[in-house]
Amino acid sequence: MKVLSEANVGDVVSVQKNKAQDLLKERLLALGLTSGATIEVLRKGPKNNLTVFRIRGAMIALREEESNLIEIM
Repeated sequence: MKVLSEANVGDVVSVQKNKAQDLLKERLLALGLTSGATIEVLRKGPKNNLTVFRIRGAMIALREEESNLIEIM
């Protein structure tokens, strides 16, 4: 299964599973990273550590370690 950090700029993907734990899981759910949510990859920062996504109309930046916890399809 692919994770969100593996998506390329311009890809539109769907969330399958949020594998985060505790407070981080709550934060990601509050940002709209729920099962079935559509995510567009807008741009990647230097060294691909920070990536900007469009999630439910909002632009949100996630670090690689955070986006590794989101399984996509």
